[in-house]
Formats: sequence, structure tokens, C-alpha cells
Amino acid sequence: MRYLRMLFDNFTLALLAVVFIATVLPCAGEGAVLFGWLTNLAIGLLFFLHGAKLSREAIIAGAGHWRLHLLVFSCTFVLFPLLGLAFKPLFVPLVGNELYLGVLYLCALPATVQSAIAFTSLARGNVPAAICSAAASSLLGIFLTPLLVMLLLGASGDTGSGLDAVLKITLQLLVPFVAGQVARRWIGAWVKRNARWLKVVDQGSILLVVYTAFSEAVVTGLWHTVSPQHLAGLFAVCGILLAVVLLGTRLLGRLLGFNVEDRITILFAGSKKSLATGVPMAQVLFVGGGIGAMILPLMLFHQIQLMVCAVLAQRYAARVEEHHPEARASLE
Repeated sequence: MRYLRMLFDNFTLALLAVVFIATVLPCAGEGAVLFGWLTNLAIGLLFFLHGAKLSREAIIAGAGHWRLHLLVFSCTFVLFPLLGLAFKPLFVPLVGNELYLGVLYLCALPATVQSAIAFTSLARGNVPAAICSAAASSLLGIFLTPLLVMLLLGASGDTGSGLDAVLKITLQLLVPFVAGQVARRWIGAWVKRNARWLKVVDQGSILLVVYTAFSEAVVTGLWHTVSPQHLAGLFAVCGILLAVVLLGTRLLGRLLGFNVEDRITILFAGSKKSLATGVPMAQVLFVGGGIGAMILPLMLFHQIQLMVCAVLAQRYAARVEEHHPEARASLE
């Protein structure tokens, strides 16, 4: 019963409900625009609160944690592509050649930012390091992803959207974070006192991302572009890829001697792939091609990673709170 409660807690049930609602009642048109704005506002508020909550000493410590950042970058831009290539004999029969190219594209993408940090926060991991790793991964991906795509797929394309991506990251993440740092002297104590209920912001941002992303998949009709057999195979491929990476990041964190908080950050920051970055990049890299088939693996992987990591975050949070109350105090 305890295990079932951990698997089907309130937040996980909320995620399942959001996925169901997006399937039967997806947002479209002006509604999609509205939810897009709401998601951006929630993410901005999330980073503002992180900026107000984290001391400058903690931020400097997070930025200087080079071993952790190097491991996260290696998982994102080295481990994922190598797995995509190594599993080709298994993946191609399951999904076909066209969707397999989409899987390789998925492997070349940077990590997602908001959910990696939100899950790390929920799991009581090293949030300053997660912010630095996830944001840096997103920025590096602007330059590394096109190169990896050329190496993996033999594709070529213009990276002219890089400045737009940098601007979006700056406005959505860095500006609210810096604003929170500036406001810390006035609201820092209030944020610390209300940290327990402010976690609703973390959870709410994840729910909004899930609904908005899944709605887009339903509205665009991408689920009907492949056969049911290949679609079922794609579920298996995404599950295998995510399971191997989660296991790899967990083992590497232990073998390299990282503490619990750092291992949580490595797990969530090193196993993510960004839908928000991947879709616009695909429109540049694959102009005139089968963009739908290229981003379908990403969209499915994105949903699976959110669901699985939500459960893992709850389990880590329960374990840290139960066995290491001093770690919780240091994080708050």
C-alpha cells in the first residue's frame, strides 16, 4: 500500500488527469496561445522564486561544481547519441527508418530547463547546480545540436534561429532569476517561511507544460502519421532509451562519489530532452522534410520523461525527508 501511495500520489494523479484532459479536450487556437502565455508566466515565477530563495553563495557553489556539470553535459550530448547509434539494430525493426531518424534527432537535443529544475526542487536535490547545468545545456545545444544532427543524420541546416533561442532563454529564465536575486533582500525571508506551499509553483509549472505540450500533439494529429505497430514500438523505444539513461546517470553519480543531492541533480538534468527547443530547431534543420515524423519521438519521449520523473521525484523527496532531515533544512 505504501508503494502504491508513492506511485499514485496526488501530484501523479494530477499529471494523469492533465494528460487525459489534453487528449479529450486539447487547447487550440486562442486557447493554445493563452496556455502558452500562462506556462511562460509560471516558469518565470518559478525562476523568480528560485532567485529570491537561493543565496549568492549557493549560486556560486552551483556554478563552480564543474564535475557535476561535465557529467550532465556528457550524458546529454555524448551518452544519448551513442545509445541512439548502438541501439539501431533494435530500434529500426520496432519503429522503421523514418521514426528512427527522429529518435536520433531526439538524442542530439539539449536538456529541458524548467522541468529538470522543477523535478530537482521537488526531489530536494542541488537546485543551484541544476539551474546552472540545465540553462548551460540549453545554450550549448543551440550550437552543439546542429553539429550532432549533421554527424548522426548527415543533415545540414541553417542555425540562424540561435539568436532567437538565446533571447528566449534570457527572457524566460535569466531575467526572472536575476530579478529574484535583486528582490531577495526584501522578500527572501518571506519566501523561506512559505517554502512548503510555494512548491505549488513547481508542480503547477509542470502540469501546464504537460497540458500544453500534449495538446499540441493531439491537435496536430501526429499520432496518426505512423502505423499502430510503429507507434507501439515507439513507446517501447522511448521507454528503453529513458530507462537506460536513468540507470546510467544514477550509477555514474554513485561511482563518481557524488552526494545524494548531486545525484538527484545528475539524474534529472542528465536524462531530459527539450521539446521547447527541439520543435523550432526541427523546423530549421528539416525544412521541406517530414518534420512531423522527426519530432514525434521527441513529443512522446517528453511525455514519458515527465511522468516517470514525477514519480521518481516524489520517491526521492520522501526518502530525503525521511532519512536525511538535515539535507532538507539545508535546501530550504
